[in-house]
Amino acid sequence: MSGPVVNPGAGSEGARPVGVPWAGPVLVGAALMAFAATVIVFARTPLAELPLYFVHRWFVLDATAMLFLLVINSVFLGISVYMSSLASRSPALAPKMKARALLTLAFMAAMNLGVMANHLLLLWAFIELTAVCAAPLVAQGEALRPRRVAWHYLLYSSISLALTFLGILCLTRSAQLQGVVLDFAFDEMALSLPTAADGWQRLGLALMLFGLGSKLGLAPLYSWLPETYEAAPTSTSALLAAVQFNISIVAVLRVLQVFRGQDTGFVSHELLIMGCLSLVIAAVQVMAARNYKRLIAYACVSSSGVIAIGLSVGKAAAYGVLLYVVSAAFVKALLFLTAGRLRAVYRTNESRALAGVIRVLPFSGALFAVGTFALLGFPPFGSFMAEMLILSGIVQAGNLIAFTLMCTMLTIIFVATGRSIFPMLWGEPLEQRPPVREPWFTALPKLGFVLVLVLLGVYTPAPIAQLLVQVAQSIGGP
Repeated sequence: MSGPVVNPGAGSEGARPVGVPWAGPVLVGAALMAFAATVIVFARTPLAELPLYFVHRWFVLDATAMLFLLVINSVFLGISVYMSSLASRSPALAPKMKARALLTLAFMAAMNLGVMANHLLLLWAFIELTAVCAAPLVAQGEALRPRRVAWHYLLYSSISLALTFLGILCLTRSAQLQGVVLDFAFDEMALSLPTAADGWQRLGLALMLFGLGSKLGLAPLYSWLPETYEAAPTSTSALLAAVQFNISIVAVLRVLQVFRGQDTGFVSHELLIMGCLSLVIAAVQVMAARNYKRLIAYACVSSSGVIAIGLSVGKAAAYGVLLYVVSAAFVKALLFLTAGRLRAVYRTNESRALAGVIRVLPFSGALFAVGTFALLGFPPFGSFMAEMLILSGIVQAGNLIAFTLMCTMLTIIFVATGRSIFPMLWGEPLEQRPPVREPWFTALPKLGFVLVLVLLGVYTPAPIAQLLVQVAQSIGGP
């Protein structure tokens, strides 16, 4: 999609905003409190004391929940700062800020509760609730028909979750045929599963992972992702890619934890096929992309493919997959928020029109370059270490075809991304523009994202490394 309708005033720096002045600060304050609370709980709760249960065991704080609470609340703090800053500079956005702030807070409440859900159906409901909250945010985008894109997003989300629910019904049918009462609480479900897997159980598990894989943007039901990420406001794209993505990952991990002792070889093949197909599609589409926001979106499809391939390998790549998921969240947030700054100044998503960004927006251009290098798996970022661990796991598993395909597709994506992004950053501009002053307040979260990415690649603090190891062990890792 090219040539989007420009929202007049979206890039105005000096106009006086109207609307609710407290919406942005309240959003930042809520994000800061959620982040601080998560860090305090993590610092004061030894991993040996986990899991902790709440509300009659409907919610749980275990290693998986702790890891993803840290990730989503860290990323959300940066996104909230960006949203608040943008509203203070844009008279067109300021009147909408109250509704956007309320929807975003509802979205994050569902995210936090969903990550801690200790029941399969409850987690399923929270995933759907995040989609319902996100759809109106998508509808405020600058595409030609943003409401149509929002409806497409909601439709695809509903189809994906319907497939997941159908899988749950198949599991229930399997239990009934074997005279077993199935408990959907995650800590009890593994014990209540029939010992002998039948066709209904295999079908249910396959449908659940297919539906959740579609929520992750895996092929074949991936087309909603690039369309939505491109059309949505940049802050919403960051919420979907760097925050909502993680609740679907949590659901996949929960399912794998429950079925860890079962024969799931067919699931590995399913994930491998979806992952390889996603990488091929992403490579082809990145080569054709002339729109930097759509390019990032297809890079997200590529990331989902790498994760699926890593999960298909099993324990040999478990730690690498988790490190990749955490790194990808910060990379996506960094790129989309920086892309929002480029959009505000240049009023277009076309890469060709942005030649010479580094001269006009030195700081944002440098951050976009850093995000691109991290996205492509360059050292010293966490994504590089994660990809090496995943590839090592694939070799240990003896799947040389998957290894070759992944290396080939990532190389194509690397070359195609560089061909599009590097001229955009350092090329000769079509017209000369004066340098634009960039507020330091919005730069702090992005610098924080870069710091996290470097730490994950160079030196992961011991408490975070232990947390990653514990989650990896829960899905069969070493």
